[in-house]
Amino acid sequence: MSYYLLYSYSSLKPESEKHHRAKTKVKKKTLNPEFNEEFEFCVTLGDLPKKILDLSVWDRDVGKQDDFIGKVQLGVNAKTDRQKHWLDCIRSPDTTFQRWHKLQGES
Repeated sequence: MSYYLLYSYSSLKPESEKHHRAKTKVKKKTLNPEFNEEFEFCVTLGDLPKKILDLSVWDRDVGKQDDFIGKVQLGVNAKTDRQKHWLDCIRSPDTTFQRWHKLQGES
């Protein structure tokens, strides 16, 4: 029987301060976790175009190195919908934009 301990890690890069990183609670025994958690990073609106939001998902292995599942990056240099999502957030900072993005492997 396999047990999965999945968590996600987010960071706002380049990381200028430690509070530009966050980790969700571990979701146990699921291959389809829902991370319905909010993170708040203190950054000025003028600095957002220079930042990249990096979200990654990991499988926690007790006693071993955690396994990378995939990631998505949002930023002005991202491709397609990931770039549009980031630009929408910059243009309308008081609006919530919810979109699904496919995880990518290491590049």
